Amino acid sequence: MTRIDTSGPGRVPPTPSHTVGPFYGYALPFPGGEDVAPLGHPDTVTVHGYVRDGEGAPLPDALIEVWGADPGGRVPKADGSLRRDPASGGYLGRNGVEFTGWGRVQTDADGHWYMRTLRPGARGNSAPYLSVCVFARGLLVHLFTRIYLPGDEAALAADPLLRRLDEERRATLIARDEGAAYRFDIRLQGEGETVFLEYQ
Repeated sequence: MTRIDTSGPGRVPPTPSHTVGPFYGYALPFPGGEDVAPLGHPDTVTVHGYVRDGEGAPLPDALIEVWGADPGGRVPKADGSLRRDPASGGYLGRNGVEFTGWGRVQTDADGHWYMRTLRPGARGNSAPYLSVCVFARGLLVHLFTRIYLPGDEAALAADPLLRRLDEERRATLIARDEGAAYRFDIRLQGEGETVFLEYQ
């Protein structure tokens, strides 16, 4: 193997390699990415939690993407999620009117994240759920999971995916009702590992 010295004058060292990345901060995440729906809307819910590794340590730099249907179970058709100020070029965030159903947020230093969105409606035979995509260091490929909100036990019991899981594994996909918000922790490995889905 030939080594190339990049430390000499006028040479730039290579970008360090990462398992998913390297990440460049531009628009990942973006301002207001956690606000998919406005505060005060009657169907707005807040979902929050922590992302933890196999040893239970928090991941301070994971990216969480959440997508959900609207309260009627319809797939949103609004494009994008950013809007620019034509005068300054700065980001204004969402327009507060169109529901895109999609948001992205980075975990904080404690591995915590939150998303404010509309309570999704049921689609087909499935109980209402939010789709989640997790990007984090140490992952070769991003992970997919779901967040089911508690409250309709009959719908949860009839959900085709949840019915295939034993009670302990099923519990990793159902958020806990905390009154003002729903708590959904994501465990990448180990005890209490979240159920992740594979799409083909």
